[in-house]
Amino acid sequence: MTTLMKNMLQTIALATLTLLPPTAMSAEPEKPSADQTHKVVFEVSIDGVEKWQGALRNVENTRKELGAGTKMEVVTHGKGVGMLLAKTSADNAELKAKLEKLSADGVVFAACENTMKREKLEKKDLVGLSTTVPSGVSEVVRKQAAGYAYIKSGG
Repeated sequence: MTTLMKNMLQTIALATLTLLPPTAMSAEPEKPSADQTHKVVFEVSIDGVEKWQGALRNVENTRKELGAGTKMEVVTHGKGVGMLLAKTSADNAELKAKLEKLSADGVVFAACENTMKREKLEKKDLVGLSTTVPSGVSEVVRKQAAGYAYIKSGG
């Protein structure tokens, strides 16, 4: 490539950059407009209170960033169902408080019935704010098909 061609390409590239709006070159994330509704499904299949708290922090932070109008569902299956057990909440006040706050803010918490059957759990074993779905993985698939962004929390 000749020097003249290189100079022309550099000039064109520089001119193109000056035509971009300032937001296109900004490192600031774009803020959602007030009328924009986001939908997010979080999949939680990990074990352990510390990991569950991390997953709930992700939910809190996402809700804070995207706004209260964001539709959110946390789908638990496998080891993740433990997060929604009443016994777990009774043993961990911080986890219980986070679940209750997020639920009051409109976040839906769903436990996989397949996991519950395998683990011999019943709906009465879950915290009262929980709902159940026949299959956690299938629920995630349905939510994605309905336009929900997918977040795998933890491991």
